[in-house]
Amino acid sequence: MTATVTSTSAQPARAGITFPDGFIWGAATASYQIEGAVREDGRGPSIWDTFSRTPGKVYAGHTGDVACDHYHRYAEDVALMADLGLASYRFSVAWPRIRPDGTGPVNIKGLDFYDRLTDELLGKGIDPVVTLYHWDLPQTLEDRGGWTSRATAEAFAEYAEVVYRRLGDRVATWTTLNEPWCSAYLGYGSGIHAPGVRNPAAALSAVHHLLLGHGLATQALRAAGARQISITLNPCEVSPLDPANPADRDAARLIDGLANRIFLDPLLRGRYPADVLEHISRLTDLAYIQEGDLEIINQPIDVLGINFYNPSYVSAKPGAPGSPDYPGSEGIAFRPPVGPVTDMNWQIEPAGLTRLLTRLHRDYPGTPLMITENGAAYPDGPSDSGEVADLRRIEYVDGHLRACHDALAAGVDLRGYFLWSLMDNFEWAEGYRKRFGIVHVDYTTQQRVLKDSAKWYREVIRRNGLE
Repeated sequence: MTATVTSTSAQPARAGITFPDGFIWGAATASYQIEGAVREDGRGPSIWDTFSRTPGKVYAGHTGDVACDHYHRYAEDVALMADLGLASYRFSVAWPRIRPDGTGPVNIKGLDFYDRLTDELLGKGIDPVVTLYHWDLPQTLEDRGGWTSRATAEAFAEYAEVVYRRLGDRVATWTTLNEPWCSAYLGYGSGIHAPGVRNPAAALSAVHHLLLGHGLATQALRAAGARQISITLNPCEVSPLDPANPADRDAARLIDGLANRIFLDPLLRGRYPADVLEHISRLTDLAYIQEGDLEIINQPIDVLGINFYNPSYVSAKPGAPGSPDYPGSEGIAFRPPVGPVTDMNWQIEPAGLTRLLTRLHRDYPGTPLMITENGAAYPDGPSDSGEVADLRRIEYVDGHLRACHDALAAGVDLRGYFLWSLMDNFEWAEGYRKRFGIVHVDYTTQQRVLKDSAKWYREVIRRNGLE
């Protein structure tokens, strides 16, 4: 598609800002979204291999079979990262590459790939940040119950230790899970993500077992010698549509409980919120929460990863069907986006990120924060000259970086920013039609082209700030 914006010169008139010394500048990707090579070197099938091959689940029948072919082109991609000046690169390890059936023999060829990638990054002066689970559960584990089963949490800890034993001498920062909200609610609640289950009780069970998996993996990583451990959440910055309306405030508190506190409180306080337990007990038997689980979940972490794209506004609306993404949200309405939106139809409101960060700093003090994903999908493609002018993405990221700076000025302990995403890739149920990358990928030729946003981000990194 030919870009409609031909210049990045018309930037908004804003004051220049500088970030603290040592602020980490990075970019992020995920294994199934970029690697391809799904049948090579002993990799087993994941739930996303199965889901994407199920008719009607993914746009136009797209799959991650080839994706960006990063498995074969990783050196080229690392060279791009070095050209951009990235200090750090956040990537995920594909569990089915390491243990194809989830629990059995270790696939050495799978470990070899991440070994090569890690060395390539370090050779270019880029710090590798490893995410152990970004949604590609081995299909064999799903066949045994997936994240509704306690055994999956235990298998995850074993897998985490296997990866650490191979890479831990060179990787300092380990992230256990990426967005367990999505894994649980979209995978087992609404079913719009793999494995495609539609069962509120299963979704809530999955929440607990994902958190338990994090706790068990954290224990295993610490025992093996890991230096920095994190988990990445995607907290919902949720507000009542009418703050003066008590019913709207109650609606916002319920969604905040299901989206945020159900994860944050066990992780950082060692308990589930009483109001959340009362709510979910009407939907599921809580017997899966066993004695000692919360102590396991409540392991000290060194940083909390935050993925943010857009805020939400909710109101009480008797008779509304609610959202299948939030079990038991009947009677609550989500306001449609207002104002400018991205290609995902997500509302653009950088101030929502400032509100979220300051709230987390206030309610969960003492936990350093990191933006582990933030970015925007737009369809801009190469012009006749080969350039990709994506001014809207630049404006989106500029606004959210300023929101980060506002949070820092308010005293938030924010350590860095990872832009999503390094390159266009397989965008889950949206297939390849949504492009988040700052590097354009031609999926036919696999040619990579730096978008204007990549060149702009390179300057942001060089200046450690914004003009």
